[in-house]
Amino acid sequence: MPVTPIRRRWKSLALATSAVLVGLSAPALTATPAAATTTAYDSTYYKNAVGKTGTNLKSALHTIISPQTKLSYSAVWEALKVTDQDPGNSNNVKLLYSGISRSKSLNGGSTGNWNREHVWAQSHGDFGTSAGPGTDLHHLRPEDVQVNSIRGNKDFDNGGSGFTNSGGSLTDSNSFEPRDAVKGDVARMILYMAVRYEGTDGWPDLEPNDTVTNGSVPYHGRLSVLKAWNDEDPPDAFEERRNQLIYTNYQGNRNPFIDHPEWVEAIW
Repeated sequence: MPVTPIRRRWKSLALATSAVLVGLSAPALTATPAAATTTAYDSTYYKNAVGKTGTNLKSALHTIISPQTKLSYSAVWEALKVTDQDPGNSNNVKLLYSGISRSKSLNGGSTGNWNREHVWAQSHGDFGTSAGPGTDLHHLRPEDVQVNSIRGNKDFDNGGSGFTNSGGSLTDSNSFEPRDAVKGDVARMILYMAVRYEGTDGWPDLEPNDTVTNGSVPYHGRLSVLKAWNDEDPPDAFEERRNQLIYTNYQGNRNPFIDHPEWVEAIW
């Protein structure tokens, strides 16, 4: 039977309405791309990196951030009490994965204490706690002793189950997922380490990769997930303040991915 003009008009209207509804119901699948949080250092500190991409950018940033004052591992205790002070309680530090606010005086190795978490796991390159990557404040954060042990040396990835004092963080047999509020922090710390330590100063060449089975090799994953976290959780005031304190008060170098999170995509 031939289609009448009226039926043809109704069919066209139905198709158009369906297309509109599909467009309305399809959510965005990716986060807003990362953007610079500050350009205050672009004409000074970062002047030799601005405008570059890929390996040229990575190399330029390595040269820029490598000069630094190295702390002893014992000095890290007192530094973390300043860099990670709870904005709502000056007597406490904010724990990274759990989000708990805990007294600065409860640092140590016992249950209920907080200790020094190496976000880039020490065993991934076997650099220990000697001055250098083992004491670099840009990836050292306070964490509950038991939570630190649960994270262990696992690579980062999505998925897993909760645990006591997790604060929303998850873990499974071979990976760890931090709580949403610090996913980007973790990504930018890992990628800072990959740029800072290139195997040229007696330490291993640290690099990100896309696996969760890195063990003792100097790699950390999962890169594709870390890149997504960098976009999903942009730098906040706590992270920016921390970067500034490390620069002015302790090491004299910056984490470039806090100032320019878009450089993650420009390199990787």
